[in-house]
Amino acid sequence: MTDSSETTSGPVIEQRGLYFEEFVVGATYRHRPGRTLTEADNVLFSTLTMNGQSLHVDAAWSATGPFGERLVNSMLTLSTLVGLSVAQLTEQTIVANLGFTDIAFPNPMHHGDTLYAETLVTAKRLSSSRPGEGVVTLLHTGRNQDGVVVATATRSTLVQCSGAS
Repeated sequence: MTDSSETTSGPVIEQRGLYFEEFVVGATYRHRPGRTLTEADNVLFSTLTMNGQSLHVDAAWSATGPFGERLVNSMLTLSTLVGLSVAQLTEQTIVANLGFTDIAFPNPMHHGDTLYAETLVTAKRLSSSRPGEGVVTLLHTGRNQDGVVVATATRSTLVQCSGAS
């Protein structure tokens, strides 16, 4: 069997996130494809994380509530929102998540809704304590298939600088 990198005549491109220098403050990245969140996703996530909240796992109880049905666990929405950004922004370049602030869920996600994400780079600075790394602040926004905002969160990340080991 031949290694495909030996037989290709074109460049070899490996997917990765952005290095510190590549982030542009004010740039918005749209992350595609979206992710449709199913009932199975919701129940699995809720039970794996020990969140037995009836609003997420009890169809009969939820039918009597203000929404008339179970809703997608907001922590699943947040995790998926961030996850949708990974390949484009932080794959293999992130050192750590430093924190999340200003998390909001202005509208619910329902089973079968598709989550689409976009990220605005709001700030960046070189780390004063970790040479070769920088802090990038990202504002993530999640919208459903109708364009309705269902989640927002500000995330601070520590990312590698280009050429840093």
